[in-house]
Amino acid sequence: EGGDSTSDVVSNASRVGANGKIALDHGLQGIYQLEYETQVDDGGKDDDKQTFEQRNIFVGLEGAFGYLVAGRFDTPLKRAQKKVDLFGDLEGDIKNLITSNDKRESNQALYKTPTYAGLALTIAHIASETEEVNDGTSGAITYDRNSFYAAVAYDTDVADDGTDVIRVVSQYSIAGLTLGGLWETQAVSGVDKDTEGWVASAAYKVTSATTLKAQYGESDIVKEDGKTYSLGVDVKLAKKAKAYAFVTDETFAVNGSNQYYGVGVEYK
Repeated sequence: EGGDSTSDVVSNASRVGANGKIALDHGLQGIYQLEYETQVDDGGKDDDKQTFEQRNIFVGLEGAFGYLVAGRFDTPLKRAQKKVDLFGDLEGDIKNLITSNDKRESNQALYKTPTYAGLALTIAHIASETEEVNDGTSGAITYDRNSFYAAVAYDTDVADDGTDVIRVVSQYSIAGLTLGGLWETQAVSGVDKDTEGWVASAAYKVTSATTLKAQYGESDIVKEDGKTYSLGVDVKLAKKAKAYAFVTDETFAVNGSNQYYGVGVEYK
């Protein structure tokens, strides 16, 4: 703001946890996951200094019928984006300027069908646990086959009561090049005009260790007349480690713009 700049060390949603499966009778498996975010840079969240914050946590059953889980986790609409967002958890993450509907909700019961010829259906009921707030519903139909991915997702009463969201996603990979796109529209009860946003991304594997990335999007969902682009490079250091660098630029109608420049390392 006002042309000033700051430097920062950030943890970028670092997480720790456990997941697994338990063999049961009748062709069933018990499945579970406990995932917590931890702040590597300062040891706790800025607002409450908690060491760990809940992320995707669930228990459920898996079998020939598909799987059924309950707990706190990403909604089907959020999951539908898959890996179109090439700058997730960084300043270029689509949740910062493109969409406000990437939700992780508590009190969910989710069912996903088996995959047939690449097609699958996921539907989630989100219990409000109060009479004053509507229950939410989130669903997605996905197709994933032969390097092509596509999804259509829908939310109602998830972000807020009276809010409906439609999301369409597509991604295709060929000869080291991966292209992706996401479009979203949001309708809010009592508001005359719907808002919408979109983003397009491209990643190109220059060598077995180096990947170039680019992403551009426009949206009125988070901020009026928002526009953002990001450029980056990932360099593989080992099977589960990489170094990266990026630049992200944001512009919007009120209070101008932000620019970010970053370097980092990631280890899984």
